[in-house]
Amino acid sequence: MRVPLSWLREYVDLPATETGRDVQAKLVAVGLEVETVEQTGAGLKGPLVVGKVLTIEELEGFKKPIRFCTVDVGAANGTGEPQEIVCGARNFAVGDKVVVVLPGAVLPGDFAIASRKTYGKTSHGMICSGDELGMGDDGSGGIIVLPPEHEVGTDAIELLQLVDEVLDIAVTPDRGYCLSMRGVARETAIAYGLPLRDPALLDVPAPNAYGYPVQVADPIGCSRFTARTVVGLQPEARSPIWLRRRLQKAGMRPISLAVDVTNYVMLELGQPLHAYDRTRIDGPIGVRRAERGEKLTTLDGAVRVLDPADLVITDNRGPIGLAGVMGGANTEIADAEEDTRTTEVVIEAAHFDAISIARTARRHKLASEASKRFERGVDPQAAAAAAQRTVDLLVLLAGGTAEAGVTEVTAPSGPRTITMAADHPDKVAGVAYGRETVVRRLQEVGCDVYGQDELLVTAPSWRPDLNEPNDLAEEVIRLEGYENLPSTLPTPPSGRGLTDRQRLHRRIGRALAGAGYVEALNYPFTGEAVLDQLGLAADDARRRTVRLVNPLSDEEPSLRTTLLPGLLGALRRNDGRGSHDLALFETGLVFVPTGQETKPVRLPVDRRPSDEEIAALDAALPRQPRHAAVVLAGAREQAGWWGKGRPADWADSVEAARTIAREAGVDLTVRAGQHAPWHPGRCAALYVSVNGEETLFGHAGELHPRVIKELHLPERTCAMEVELDVLEQAVDGALQAPRISTFPVATQDVALVVAQDVPAADVEQALCEGAGELLESLRLFDVFTGEQIGGGHKSLAYALRFRAADRTLTVDEATAARDAAVALAAERTGAVLRGA
Repeated sequence: MRVPLSWLREYVDLPATETGRDVQAKLVAVGLEVETVEQTGAGLKGPLVVGKVLTIEELEGFKKPIRFCTVDVGAANGTGEPQEIVCGARNFAVGDKVVVVLPGAVLPGDFAIASRKTYGKTSHGMICSGDELGMGDDGSGGIIVLPPEHEVGTDAIELLQLVDEVLDIAVTPDRGYCLSMRGVARETAIAYGLPLRDPALLDVPAPNAYGYPVQVADPIGCSRFTARTVVGLQPEARSPIWLRRRLQKAGMRPISLAVDVTNYVMLELGQPLHAYDRTRIDGPIGVRRAERGEKLTTLDGAVRVLDPADLVITDNRGPIGLAGVMGGANTEIADAEEDTRTTEVVIEAAHFDAISIARTARRHKLASEASKRFERGVDPQAAAAAAQRTVDLLVLLAGGTAEAGVTEVTAPSGPRTITMAADHPDKVAGVAYGRETVVRRLQEVGCDVYGQDELLVTAPSWRPDLNEPNDLAEEVIRLEGYENLPSTLPTPPSGRGLTDRQRLHRRIGRALAGAGYVEALNYPFTGEAVLDQLGLAADDARRRTVRLVNPLSDEEPSLRTTLLPGLLGALRRNDGRGSHDLALFETGLVFVPTGQETKPVRLPVDRRPSDEEIAALDAALPRQPRHAAVVLAGAREQAGWWGKGRPADWADSVEAARTIAREAGVDLTVRAGQHAPWHPGRCAALYVSVNGEETLFGHAGELHPRVIKELHLPERTCAMEVELDVLEQAVDGALQAPRISTFPVATQDVALVVAQDVPAADVEQALCEGAGELLESLRLFDVFTGEQIGGGHKSLAYALRFRAADRTLTVDEATAARDAAVALAAERTGAVLRGA
């Protein structure tokens, strides 16, 4: 809703010093969303005057028509001589009154006017159009032609009301009454504590039997219909400048006097109106639901097939308008340029059901100024006043005569009353307002209030959003000021912090971020195509997906069973945009159907679901384990003055899994594995111990070259994915901080020769068990194959660190522990000390 400040001042006596910004601040404080304050005429500087065209000379020999005019501007140019002006517009003639800007003036946009030679003539100024003055579209298609009664030399800046401030208000659906000057003025009056001059307070004649006949067949869809008739309109009458300018500032285009008046009253009072040419109406006006297959040509020229749910206005021929949305072309007010001009109009001021109008507007994709107001709620009591205001303006501006007949069809209705405890707003806001403040604020918004401790509140007709105590409490709170509400942090109850599971997931995320990975959040959707690109076998469990009934994309109709497609897609996008050194991670849910899911139950909305109903709903859900995954490409360590860099490889993805395991305090076992989409020779299977049994935790390594090619990924792209739910099961109690010994460490190295097919993890496990409690850590630091070892064998070199918590170990103790470790490794894996 665009609200000109000059118009607003007609209803509220604002201080002369108040600017649009000041009013904006006040309205925002009472809950209106004032988005902008537009300064119309900003930078405009005269002289800008009314002129009369004396002569027009057509200039020949140019690509477009050019006219050389002389214009009488009176004494505005200091000489009283006619002003010579070159102009290309053609919508004016000799004798017309126009708007002339003289040299020395400045138009909006810092456009300075000066005498200049053009088209072989010297132009001393310019004849102006509405766009050049920042007025917007006035429907003329050219320069402004003024009514003949305006005197030559009159200041056009004041005449055209060019300097003003316009507030642009975003009206929320519950505040439909603010789609009118009346509603905004009421809020302004409350905000400033000033009286309101209500434009709807008019003397309205009582309905009688002489009005235009109206038949309402659907009183639910149309609860009120007022009809008034004005005859004897002067066909040549035009909308005055003040009315046209107010419409333009409010964002509407002037059309014709009758239409402009109905639009003006709608903006003023919030009541949509429609004017019918009475000579084009055949019989009584009716209101009913449309019949299936009926058609209507609306004012925009479109032929619309009506729906039985549409509410229509009819005459004896059938529909003549979509009620509350748009009128029909067959009863349109004739334009002043047409041969058959409108001299008799029937004015409709009705109240239609908000839901019905909203559905019709959306069904026909036909949003209008009228439908926007009806679907947000229009004051039903304003219909008669709006009709009277329209009649008064047509009589005043078009020389018409109001017929004595007044038609008013109404459906029975009673006032809306709400019972509310006087201290209810206090309880909602946590502020002691007191009964007097509550009553005063409710009365300011138009409510009638009775009672002491228990208030009986009658909501005003223009506030259909006030239906329950909380609505009334909101009115009190917003008018008292949201900014005055105390800010108090609630005290959280003990024992309701993060769970152990949540803490673990957060630690894992922080650890991966600390290791140089960047978190990427991806959509949880997938499709068959990407699973094919990953090279998953037909019987792979990850192909059993949960399919969505209404997917966002037909290419991704299912929920993901792995995090890799989303992460690899993010890696591909970033690599394609120039970021080649990438390390991304994600933690999130995957969705694994078990085949045991039941049909979901429909939960009630009128009560809390029972525990059994919630359990039945949970049973319908697939298993949703939480996974963590990383992807890497490019350099893992950058080159610099400190030395050469290092590309990311499969070992980095395994190390990411170790990082996750360390955060949970769990030992990770790494074995060779084969699992799509990893390279079969560069894939590690990751295991943790759950209840004493080695359990698969995930996989890591380098992706298969075929997968890299299919997904257009960088060469040697690596990835890791693990199931965090399995890791949780492996956690044995609370995470224990390491004990730091004050005694020195004893280091022993050992190189063992084993068969090529013996996993290093088996050798490592045997060494750990054989070394006993004195072993602090064990690290594989070298793998060697060659002729010295023999074919089919490899050498594994380990560094063993021994330390006691209560003493310094002797060489004999460390050696004995090492020998015990080697002995057990030899027994289990056939390991032999290298060089022995």
